[in-house]
Amino acid sequence: MNKQSDNNSPDNNAEKAESENIAKILLVEDDPALRHILRNVLEIKGYHVQEADSKLSAEAILKSDSGIAVIILDLGLPPSPHTTVEGLAVIKSVIAQLHPAKIVVLTGQDEESSALAAIKEGAFDFLSKPSRSEAILNSVQRAVMFFENEKTLSDTEGLTRLQINARVADGLKAVREEAEEKLVRHVLKDTGFNVYQSAARLGLKRESIYYFLKKFGIKRDDG
Repeated sequence: MNKQSDNNSPDNNAEKAESENIAKILLVEDDPALRHILRNVLEIKGYHVQEADSKLSAEAILKSDSGIAVIILDLGLPPSPHTTVEGLAVIKSVIAQLHPAKIVVLTGQDEESSALAAIKEGAFDFLSKPSRSEAILNSVQRAVMFFENEKTLSDTEGLTRLQINARVADGLKAVREEAEEKLVRHVLKDTGFNVYQSAARLGLKRESIYYFLKKFGIKRDDG
């Protein structure tokens, strides 16, 4: 009994996730029922999930684990669950501490204003409640892809974070599209414009790389 308990401890699970290269997710949500549902959805897809229900508990986990790839964050957290104050404070804390995790905001607060506020502070993506499991998993997959490629670029080029320069005032679409273009350009450059290798690294089909080439007007001789 004790042996089984030790093998399933949070520390051992985190070490197992790291050794098997399983993406680690921090789920910050104060509703235990929703947190349970989201955790099950993520774990079925093979992610290692840790949970927090407040800014303080989230910060404690992030302080001890720099390997967390994605934070799924509810903006409405105690002691102010009906405002975005605590959630935005979590984003600011993550950015200030230079933690590499990508933040996917999932909240029931006023969608457009909350989304732009979260993106402005440094969130990677925004989903409104309720969101389908498929939409959440797609967002997490994109965020993990960014996290892993930033890590590769950090190791090879000293880059710590892909900088997005689109104005928040231009809306979420502009921010997301610039993020996509930045990542695709970096990976193509890193692979010597090898479409096959770039697609494999990004977890995409080659057709998708050709789509991005056309969409963003990317050419082999671009600097």
